[in-house]
Amino acid sequence: MMAGTGFKEGYDFFEKSAGAIAGAFEGEDFAISRANYLADVEKEINTLEQSINDFAGVKTAKEMLKGDIAEFWHAGTFNVNAATNESVHRAIVDRSHDFGSVDISTNFGNNYGLKYYANGQESAKAQAISVFQRFKEYQSHGGKDDLAKFLSDRQYDSDAVINDPIYSGQIRVIPRDQMTEATKWLEEMIAKEGARRPEQVKRYQETLDMLRDRIADTDGNESIPLSKDDAEKLAQLAKEGKFKAENFGIEAPELLNAELIVKQSLKAGMSAAVISLVLKVGPEIYKSIDYLIKNGEIEEGQFKKIGFAAVSGTSEGFIRGSVASAITACCKSGILGESLKDISPGIISAVTVIAMNTLKNAYQVAQGKKSRTELSNELVRDVFLTTSSMAVGAVAQTIIPVPVLGYMIGSMVGSVVGSFIYKIGQQATITFCAETGITLFGLVDQDYKLPDDVIKDIGVETFDYESFEPETFDPDSFETETFDYDTIQPDSLGIKFLRRGVIGVSKIGYVE
Repeated sequence: MMAGTGFKEGYDFFEKSAGAIAGAFEGEDFAISRANYLADVEKEINTLEQSINDFAGVKTAKEMLKGDIAEFWHAGTFNVNAATNESVHRAIVDRSHDFGSVDISTNFGNNYGLKYYANGQESAKAQAISVFQRFKEYQSHGGKDDLAKFLSDRQYDSDAVINDPIYSGQIRVIPRDQMTEATKWLEEMIAKEGARRPEQVKRYQETLDMLRDRIADTDGNESIPLSKDDAEKLAQLAKEGKFKAENFGIEAPELLNAELIVKQSLKAGMSAAVISLVLKVGPEIYKSIDYLIKNGEIEEGQFKKIGFAAVSGTSEGFIRGSVASAITACCKSGILGESLKDISPGIISAVTVIAMNTLKNAYQVAQGKKSRTELSNELVRDVFLTTSSMAVGAVAQTIIPVPVLGYMIGSMVGSVVGSFIYKIGQQATITFCAETGITLFGLVDQDYKLPDDVIKDIGVETFDYESFEPETFDPDSFETETFDYDTIQPDSLGIKFLRRGVIGVSKIGYVE
């Protein structure tokens, strides 16, 4: 009997704890992932600042330096945005000066070329320059090689059409405030060359199609567009080594805020509710199947039990999981102080279970449904079972290194074993208290009243004051005399031995 009771109480305790355990571990994972996420964002911000401030002390005028700064600005702000969106996409400034080289390459396939010239027309013209035009510039500066050698020396495809743009295939980035002017000029050139030199149209059309004021991917990550004037301001700050990302609105998000905690706790609560539902309904479903096998039919009342178990299991599991997750996330993130950052999720789940069980029992005491002694005893039992659950759970986690699963298995075993041990210890404690009269600081109620039947047996008259009625007068009456034989009842001595025993929950009194 004790074995069955011990197992049931241990399982019931684990069922109530499982939601909190799942929520606490999920809260820990969230806090860790959030910290890693924040570190990634801060790393990209630091890289952006460092890459721009690395130009400190250069003698180049800001008007000339702005193009270089723009490269690091676009790559850096894209990477910050991608990290903020938890994307693995990144942009890299190549710093290559080869013929037709890419300014910014990416790990998602796009390549970018930047031109930050005085106005939109000049920037567009530089982006649309053809192979042949660049060769003619080379000749005008004293170059003597022919076109084939010119291209060969620059490792450029000699089979390329000489009227193709040098930056063919690249996305062309220009200042934000020059987009309208550049677009208009390219459209005019397409119309004009279409009538007189159709072979030139391709480079203008391709440049127009690829013209952008930022770098971006298809997942919504993008750089911050930059105007020519802003690029020059950045260049001046870079020369002085005074660029700070926060002055341009680039900051890492908060590690945790109320909205994030609520979202995570609700998510963890749903997971905990599912676990609690399975643990709560499982035994009832087993009983239904067992009844079906034995009787060949389903008992209607069993379905009601399953329904009630499902409702109570999911609701309590959701609350425990949500609370444990929120507390764990706050502790692990340092919101509640650095001293709590290393606290185990197992401890948090245990405290959550004990606190919520105590609150629930205290409410029942206030409603008169439980006594203070019962509240105290259940608190002691919860603490004991929690300690056993945590100890075995921690050991099982090392043996079964699967996150959460190992701890959950160990916790269940610890709860059941702890329940058996507690039952044995409780019986020994009650026996000790019955023999000595000790109350264990009020945990055991000692009742020294004699049972009513014993009091009556020893000849003491008793009455129940609540049901006492005064004597009533009856008139005298007589009956005719009848003859009865005298009978003799020999005196006998009745002996009853009283002893101290359990007469209620944690209550000791006299029993026969």
